Formats: sequence, structure tokens, C-alpha cells
Amino acid sequence: MNEIITSTTASQKTRSQRVMHRWPWLLLVVLVSVGTYFYSNPSDGNAQSASQGTGGKHGGGGAGKGATPVVAATAKTGDIDVYLNGLGAVTPRSTVTVKAHVDGELMKVLFSEGQMVKEGQLIAEIDPRPYQVLLEQAAGQMAHDQALLKNGQVDLERYRTLFKQDSIAEQQLTTQDTLVRQYEGQIKIDRGQIDSAKLQLTYCHITSPVNGRVGLRQVDPGNIVHAADVTGIVIITQLQPITVVFSIPEDNIPGVMQKLQKGIKLPVDTFDRSQKTKLASGSLLTVDNQIDPSTGTVKLKAQFANGDYALFPSQFVNARLRLDTKQGVILIPSAGVQHGSQGTYVYVIKPNHSVALRPVRVGVTEGDYSSIDAGLAAGEAIVVDGTDKLRDGSKVQISSKDAAGAPADGSHPHGAHGHGKAAA
Repeated sequence: MNEIITSTTASQKTRSQRVMHRWPWLLLVVLVSVGTYFYSNPSDGNAQSASQGTGGKHGGGGAGKGATPVVAATAKTGDIDVYLNGLGAVTPRSTVTVKAHVDGELMKVLFSEGQMVKEGQLIAEIDPRPYQVLLEQAAGQMAHDQALLKNGQVDLERYRTLFKQDSIAEQQLTTQDTLVRQYEGQIKIDRGQIDSAKLQLTYCHITSPVNGRVGLRQVDPGNIVHAADVTGIVIITQLQPITVVFSIPEDNIPGVMQKLQKGIKLPVDTFDRSQKTKLASGSLLTVDNQIDPSTGTVKLKAQFANGDYALFPSQFVNARLRLDTKQGVILIPSAGVQHGSQGTYVYVIKPNHSVALRPVRVGVTEGDYSSIDAGLAAGEAIVVDGTDKLRDGSKVQISSKDAAGAPADGSHPHGAHGHGKAAA
């Protein structure tokens, strides 16, 4: 009997020890469950307090239980420019390879590589002595022929007098008259040879045919140059003014041609490869006379003053042609335009701080702003940030400023969008 009691007591002690070991784990499970419940279901008082605190922070912008914070802007009436963009390359108006017109030794090079030169400026000299000798020879030959002509003319006058006296035959007079005419023809040849020699001497002094920038020298002084040389002495490119050739899709040709036929100068801006830095502003010169069938584009040429030499020959640029300006249209930040299965739409903010999904038709997008052709009226507020959590009818809490840094009423600050012009 005592053995049974002792065994029972030992068994009870073992169970008590097991229960004591399980208590910490049970307590941990209970605490986690309670924490999860309160985290998922906060009290109404705490939620209301948090909501009121948020509303006070944002100036009472319709904050409430379950409201989604958003950034808003107001649709305004204004003007926006219509641009055509194209890839292009800078092309000089003139690129001249300066070559020798005569053969001879290059005596002097009167320019520095990279120097700006003027039209008519002396840039090189070829040895003129051989051509001076030719000029003297031509002048001597002419003096000889002039003496013969003078003597022939004297004889002709004598023969005419004798013929009137019937002292000589008519044939002799005719022969003398023909000889005088031969001398006169020879004088004309001599004058041509003299002019040719003078021209050769002129060609020995090489001048710049255009205003521009000289490149790297191709021939050093002391070398013999020939009129048949391919490389020439130097290449000169005209930088002021300069042109840019760029391409636009063939669908835009009618609009451009319509403006050109009316004599309207279309402004063109050029930007660097990143399209962040504006290089120069100019105007459209002309349109090519055919479309490239392989790309479906047409080439346009614009001219720029290039006063600061920002444009360099063969430089890659992004060209922007301003085709038109739409006036009195509805403007909103482009960030407010949404795209989905239902098409293009915006979230319009109602007076009760709920949103309505509104389909719209977008017109022109320029910079940070887009024009709305249908579906929205001026003065209506839209959501421009925070749309990812919205649904039709969702409650929203409006921020004090829009995405572009404009006031909540949507008015455009000065310079907020570079090319769209907001109405005052």
C-alpha cells in the first residue's frame, strides 16, 4: 500500500513539472494573439483621434476614417504649344576644300589651324616667279605684234592711195588689208595670254572663299602643290549662320507645308543628346522635295545664327519644331492622366472629398502639362498623385500642394511649364 502511494506521488510531481515548463510558451502565444487582435482592430477612439490629427496637419482637407492622402490640382484654361520632334545633324551652309589652281611650290601658309577667317582673306601663297616670267613673255610678244600691226596699217593706207591713183592692182590692196587683220587677231591672242598670265599670278595668292573656320592643314610650306591634288590645302566650314537637317514623319507634312505656303516662319529649337540642354534657336528654312520610302520621313532644314558657336558641324541634335499654339484649352498636369482598360481617364474630386472616375480625351502633351479636349471643365479638381490606391467613389484627403509645386487650386506658378502658356 505504501508503495502505491509513493508511486502516485511521484507521478503527480512529474506532471506538475511538465506543466510548469509549458507555462512560458502558453503565455507567449496568448500575448501574440492579443497583440495581433489590437493591431488589426484599433479602437474607434484611437482611430478617430489619429484621423483628427491628420486633418489638422493638412488644414482640414476632408480627412476622415479610411481617407487616402492624395495630391490635387485644378484644371485651368490656357495655351499650349504643339511641337514636332525629330533627330538631326548640324550641317554647315558651306564646306569648301581649298585647292591650288596652279602648280608650284607652297611658299607661305598664313593661317593657324582652327582660326576663323573672312571671305577674301589671304591664307596661302604659291611661288609666283614662273608665272611672272610667262607674263613678261606675253607682254613682249604683244609689243612685237603691235609693231607689225602698226607697220601693216601704214602700208595699207599707202596702198589705198596708190589704188585710187590706179597705180597698183586691187589684189595687192586686198592682201595688205588681210595682213593687217591678221596682226589685229594676233594682238587679241597676245592680250589673252597676258590676261592668262595675270590670272595665274592671282592664283598664286590663295584667299578664303567664305567666312568660316579652317580645319587642320593638309600641306606644309615647301611642298609642291598641283591643281589636280585631291586633298587640297585646308578645309573651311561656314559656322555662322549654320543649318540643321532633321526628319519628321510624313503624316506631319501637310501641317508644315500649310504654314510655309502662308509665309509663316516656324521656330525651331535644338537640344543636346539628353534633350536637357537647349543649344540654339532658329527658324525653318525649307522642306525636302521627296519622302524617304525606307523610313517614311521627310527631311527639313532649319537655320541658326549660332552666335556662340554652340552648334558644330556633324553634331547630333534633337530638333523641336513649333508647329502651332492651341489657345484657350483645358490644361492639367500630365501626371493626373491615367490609362486603363476603360481608356484614358482622370479622378475628379467631388465636394464631399470622394473621387469619381471620369473618361477624358487628351489633346496635346507638352512638358508637364496636357490639354483635355473633352471630359473635363475648367475649375474641376483632379488627383495628380496617389491614384494607385483609388477606386471610383474612394474618400480622399487632399494635400496642400500639387505635384508641380503649384497651389492646391491648380493655378500655374510662373515658369512651371516651359512651353505651355497659361492664361492669366
